[in-house]
Amino acid sequence: VVAWGGLQVAAALQENPRLMPAAARTGPVQNFVLKTNADGVLDAAWLRQTLALPKGATLMELDLQQLRARLLADGQVSAASLTRNFPDTLEVRIAERAPVARLQAQFADGAARTLLVARDGVVYAGTGYEAARVDELPWLDGVKLARAGSRFAPIEGMNAVADLLAQARLEADHLYATWQVVSLARLQSDREIEVRTKPGTVVVFGADGDFVLQIAKLDYQWERIAKLPTPPSKINLALGREVPVTFAAQPAPVPATAPAKSAPLFSLSPDSQPKNQREF
Repeated sequence: VVAWGGLQVAAALQENPRLMPAAARTGPVQNFVLKTNADGVLDAAWLRQTLALPKGATLMELDLQQLRARLLADGQVSAASLTRNFPDTLEVRIAERAPVARLQAQFADGAARTLLVARDGVVYAGTGYEAARVDELPWLDGVKLARAGSRFAPIEGMNAVADLLAQARLEADHLYATWQVVSLARLQSDREIEVRTKPGTVVVFGADGDFVLQIAKLDYQWERIAKLPTPPSKINLALGREVPVTFAAQPAPVPATAPAKSAPLFSLSPDSQPKNQREF
């Protein structure tokens, strides 16, 4: 009975903080509790910096809707809720997006920065990820990157790309490890996703086909051509049962002083911001 009574009092205080004695409502926020999903990487330091509470702020003074908006302004956060736990604790629950690809953008100040892309196409800077996790992500190409207010417009077609990458990691991780660039340039027009591998082979996947079957065919072909002195220039898996394999003429040797080919670079200038773009 005592325990039940304590729970009822606590619930009543959370629903109506005015029932809390004045002395308990005037103390500043002392503790932050952050709860995120199992694979989340954001921590208490990020939370304090993002919320930016005034020094000495009390729980009663906090505008929870405004603070929630600050959390959601970070594209890494897909959902957020805040709860006052009197007398001095703010509990925050968030859901984090997971990156499936990355891209390199050059901003107006000339600096190039790596941005991450989630399954739903949201582009964000990314905080708290280990370098090894970011380095294993393929680069993204063939997309339009533009501002939408203070953020970036979502990239269309990322659901199909995320499905392909997830199946590749599950079914043939040794192949996924060779994937360097994923291009969406032909996704809307031809329903094709092109993958450029580290050896230089371009692999074409049909976006509307069975990714598991296409990856199995690629694995079979890769075993057959692995022993060849020159890798094929293109493998097309988007034509159903037929899998054309194209070999190009052997190129001339590249001078040792030639610069290495970098990741696709997206230039972001003030002119790249579309008008009347819907925020997400």
